[in-house]
Amino acid sequence: MKDTLISLLEGALNELKRQEILPADLAPTIKVDPTKDKAHGDYATNLALMLAKPAGRKPRELAEALVAALPASDAVSRVEIAGPGFVNFFAATDAVAQIVRTVLDSGDAYGRSLAGRGRQVQVEFVSANPTGPLHVGHGRGAAIGDCVARLLEATGFDVTREFYYNDAGAQITNLALSVQARAQGIDSDDANWPTDGYRGGYIIDVANAYLAGETVHADDRHVTAKGDPQDLEAIQAFAVAWLRREQDLDLKAFGVAFDVYYLESSLYESGKVAATVEQLIAGGHTYEQEGAIWLRTTDFGDDKDRVMRKSDGSYTYFLPDVAYHLDKWQRGFTDVINEQGADHHSTVTRVRAGLQALEVGIPAGWPEYVLHQMVMVTRSGVEVKLSKRAGSYVTVRDLIDEVGRDATRFFLAARRADSQLTFDIDLARSQSNDNPVYYVQYAHARVCSMLRKAEAENMPFDHASAMSHLAKLDQPQEKALMNRLARYPGVVEHAAASREPQQIAQYLLTLAADFHTCYNAVKVMVEDDALRNARLGLGLATRQVLRNGLDLMGVGAPEEM
Repeated sequence: MKDTLISLLEGALNELKRQEILPADLAPTIKVDPTKDKAHGDYATNLALMLAKPAGRKPRELAEALVAALPASDAVSRVEIAGPGFVNFFAATDAVAQIVRTVLDSGDAYGRSLAGRGRQVQVEFVSANPTGPLHVGHGRGAAIGDCVARLLEATGFDVTREFYYNDAGAQITNLALSVQARAQGIDSDDANWPTDGYRGGYIIDVANAYLAGETVHADDRHVTAKGDPQDLEAIQAFAVAWLRREQDLDLKAFGVAFDVYYLESSLYESGKVAATVEQLIAGGHTYEQEGAIWLRTTDFGDDKDRVMRKSDGSYTYFLPDVAYHLDKWQRGFTDVINEQGADHHSTVTRVRAGLQALEVGIPAGWPEYVLHQMVMVTRSGVEVKLSKRAGSYVTVRDLIDEVGRDATRFFLAARRADSQLTFDIDLARSQSNDNPVYYVQYAHARVCSMLRKAEAENMPFDHASAMSHLAKLDQPQEKALMNRLARYPGVVEHAAASREPQQIAQYLLTLAADFHTCYNAVKVMVEDDALRNARLGLGLATRQVLRNGLDLMGVGAPEEM
């Protein structure tokens, strides 16, 4: 319908140019939006307000000329001018109802587009260090990152999902020392426990598996434990592989998979970190002070310069990040989105500054970041902090075990990433309209129930009859529902462009609300075959869009609840 109205307005503009009311070279962007209040029509445009100045006329006067110049169309029942010059369109019932045909003809493809065709994009998310099970913050990153990737795929992009993890450095050494202590029979409350050691119950599991000589398959590697509690290097390699496997099992249970796993250690082994340092030095953006090498990140917008190589020869954490992102660029990813926790906010400027200092043509503001805020988990109104598995935090697996994958994913992705989130376990478990994922899934199941009832009463859905009588869908609740269906492709496109999967969740909730309202107001199983089939067709179209939207969230669409 929006495309039809834009086409009509283009025709009106051409007529006004012919009449010399508008300059011949004027080429405005025509914007048509759904109205919030249906008393003001179904769609509205502010085109007259935009063009009043170049036309040298008052907005309302121009609006009147614009309406008078509109080509005739059966798609519009009437047009009104409101306020200072808004033009409101009331869609004809038959034109609105054609969305049912469009949705059913398109099926799973409805809402998908080729806006990003031919463009590659890499989405890096989760990227958790292999020092323990994935916590709920990683879960939020997994849900948002995977939904962003799904949205980009739905709009035609060629998406690569990448997981980067630190398998070297102080945290990994602490992990190895913790597992070694357990393997040697030292308890976490013992005075000899490593100062910065990990104390979760999983450390016992890793130590026992190591002593048993297990073989672990993680990523593309196979690591067999030596079983020697004195061999810290062997313990470290096994512990990293064991925890990577556990993280992958958690992610599999969460419905998340990756195309590429990238090891930080490979940056050192390949010499890419050292080469990056030499390139930065050669570019003249570094200086030495007190035995350390500093990068002039202030030249590129940072609040102060940063050490990149310490006086002891070790690198600060942001330097390998610069080398890693240079590698992304060299792999051909000109579009990169990093989904990370808000605690990475301070690294954004530093990494971008380092990339600019390399002077290899990387644009300012690259890569793009989506940062999510913390998650608090509550039960009975009280914050839940501990996990038997992790010992000090709530894990993704805890939530999946408690409320299921669908509720976990929907809840974690249904709010803006930059807003703090309270995950209410009781609400996520409840089978009530207060539970958003239940409310949406129940709408889908309700349509399935309608179709089963029609079959049971020997009145099965007749597609041909439905398509022939869509004009019978003339009740206000039906029209509101059809208008909502028509908005879905625009929502997908906007959510993908803004990297905001919560827009899909919000749309699904409003669609479910419109459907439940329509279901309660309009009887479907009527004697009139034509009307009944038209209403069943509307139900089927609603079910299709609910299913398509839930798929973008990585959430199932049950047929019974």
